[in-house]
Amino acid sequence: MSTTKKVAGAALAAALGVSTLAACGGGDAKDESAGTSGAPKSKTVTLVSHDSFNVTEAVLKDFERESGYTVKVLKSGDAGAALNQEILTKGSPRGDVFFGVDNTLLSRALDNGIFTPYEAKGLGEVKPEFQLDKEHRVTPVDSGDICVNYDKQYFADKKIAPPQTLDDLVKPEYKDLLVTENAATSSPGLGFLLASVGKYGEEGWKDYWSKLKANGVEVVDGWEQAYNERFSGSAGGKKAKGDRPLVVSYASSPPVEVLYAEPQPAEAPTGVATGTCFRQTEFAGLLKGAKNEEGGKALVDFLISKKFQEDMPLQMFVNPVTKDAALPELFTKHGVVVEKPENVAPQTIAKNREQWVKAWTSLVVK
Repeated sequence: MSTTKKVAGAALAAALGVSTLAACGGGDAKDESAGTSGAPKSKTVTLVSHDSFNVTEAVLKDFERESGYTVKVLKSGDAGAALNQEILTKGSPRGDVFFGVDNTLLSRALDNGIFTPYEAKGLGEVKPEFQLDKEHRVTPVDSGDICVNYDKQYFADKKIAPPQTLDDLVKPEYKDLLVTENAATSSPGLGFLLASVGKYGEEGWKDYWSKLKANGVEVVDGWEQAYNERFSGSAGGKKAKGDRPLVVSYASSPPVEVLYAEPQPAEAPTGVATGTCFRQTEFAGLLKGAKNEEGGKALVDFLISKKFQEDMPLQMFVNPVTKDAALPELFTKHGVVVEKPENVAPQTIAKNREQWVKAWTSLVVK
């Protein structure tokens, strides 16, 4: 994303006091074998990522044992900041693989030429709709939907049907109920702006936001403030006595609410307005100039392996992109399937993102 890339489930888990530390396979291992050129072959492969990367330690250890490589995870802030660092160090990267560039930043990453093309083993299992780069400079790893979430209890008490579409949000019955994040400072905020662009087009989205502003939308800096302080339906929101029953979050937020509730409820306390969503896809790529290119290729293969793809939902609260990966019961029982999310082509986003955000800021914030 242009600024913060925060996977909502991981952030919610942190807000609920749950540790989601990424598993790293120990420190750097010494070089023990020689490559074909006679130079030492590194036994360490480094993954550069945003802060929300996570994997079960046992799953990572299996990869290390099977591949012979030790994985070092270098977390580098949000996705935008991490990508900026790789662009600045182009040709002399800090690691071998970069994970976390999404479809809102993809064109920028590709235009700067920071990746070496590599067609990953197992790519045939990745669903075609996620394969946005035909040159295989990046490989799809996960997807997630930015959507408006609602507090079920609020709408039940008021005997009002919760909104389901973007059009619903400008209706009088939802006045002063929605809180969203700033599109200039937050990934979900930008995603929600892009949902409106996808729905109403480059000519119609401004008119939509004018109506949304007139209907009392509240804008805050980031996801944690919106979800944990202003939203009435979250665990964090209850503590802060938030009074907004609608919030821009993720389709994966309801399962996370169930996962970390004590005791676990039979039903998620929050719901998802499936007609308000924008789909994010995250990618990994082999960095140009990687010191351990072979290890990097093996790591990219691992990221789309069935073992990693099935581990990922409860570690990063995103959806797998491969056909053979099964979702955990928590997702199938309490999550939602977004059949028709809004999408905007990466090239269109790259061309217009800055001017859209500037126009949005002038219209909604100032």
